[in-house]
Amino acid sequence: QVHLVESGGGSVQAGGSLTLSCAAGMHVYNNYCMAWFRQGPGKEREGVAAIDSDGVTNYAESVKGRFAISKDNANYTLYLQMNSLKPEDTAMYYCAADPQPYDTLTSRHFGYWGQGTQVTVSS
Repeated sequence: QVHLVESGGGSVQAGGSLTLSCAAGMHVYNNYCMAWFRQGPGKEREGVAAIDSDGVTNYAESVKGRFAISKDNANYTLYLQMNSLKPEDTAMYYCAADPQPYDTLTSRHFGYWGQGTQVTVSS
């Protein structure tokens, strides 16, 4: 059973930083592609960043150079370091996992989801 638990959301001023965490079991961590998605008010869910089991990363253009996805091998935890945050980054952020998604930034290709953590960026 796949169980993903996000944490680390909160409120921050524009230009600030936050780090999101997603705890996953060993099997998921070692064998699945894992990703971060977000859904803002009135918007569709969009891919933010992904990392596959080989460590290959993929980022949405809107966050390149500002966000970094990484994994902690000791704790089977996925991270999203978010810097230079903008008000438009405000959204519910979700951790997702799938054995072999066709597109690592498209939500319909992921079968397992966490409950989400809210990020609010004020101007």
